[in-house]
Amino acid sequence: MKLISNAFADNTAIPGEYAFAIPEPIHHYALSSNRNPHLAWTDAPAGTQSFVLVCHDPDVPSVGDDVNQAGKRVAADLPRVDFYHWLLLDIPADTRQISAGSHSDGVTAKGKTGPQAADGLRHGLNDYSVWFAADPQMAGDYFGYDGPCPPWNDERLHHYIFTLYALDVARLEVQGALNGAAVLAALQGHVLAQASLTGTYTLAPKELLRVD
Repeated sequence: MKLISNAFADNTAIPGEYAFAIPEPIHHYALSSNRNPHLAWTDAPAGTQSFVLVCHDPDVPSVGDDVNQAGKRVAADLPRVDFYHWLLLDIPADTRQISAGSHSDGVTAKGKTGPQAADGLRHGLNDYSVWFAADPQMAGDYFGYDGPCPPWNDERLHHYIFTLYALDVARLEVQGALNGAAVLAALQGHVLAQASLTGTYTLAPKELLRVD
């Protein structure tokens, strides 16, 4: 399979309209339009019964003590963990694209509803559900797509990997919470093919960013 987008090319920057936040010179960031990007795919294997889409950022700091703290930096060599931004399940086998803004068009405080999505699809919980858990103004269940918002003091460029899985089942059975770990576990033994597309994003000023 091949996965593409008309919003950005593989290994290039994601435009700000598809992010949760954009750079802002005084407050470091401002909320953005948070639209899901367009995605399209070809060459699905014979026998495909549905697709699952997963978007994750593998560059999230494993320790948050210095995140978005004035006068501090999140070191590029700090160990990193995965952060899931989008889990879309039960995409019909005859689908070949997702339109921009069709699953997210704006930041929704306390999260978008789910897991039910349009046309019989399901949205999983993204990791803003965990990130905002202690914030009374933002805490909630964040279903569906919420875009990039990396720390504005992070030395590392963040990568957002969109992976499409072609499955041999029409509905993926997931045990427990509908989160990234559970969805990946449920995929085991059902993947006929997969394809990925990577976009990059940062809120850090150029003088802070370290790009190898």
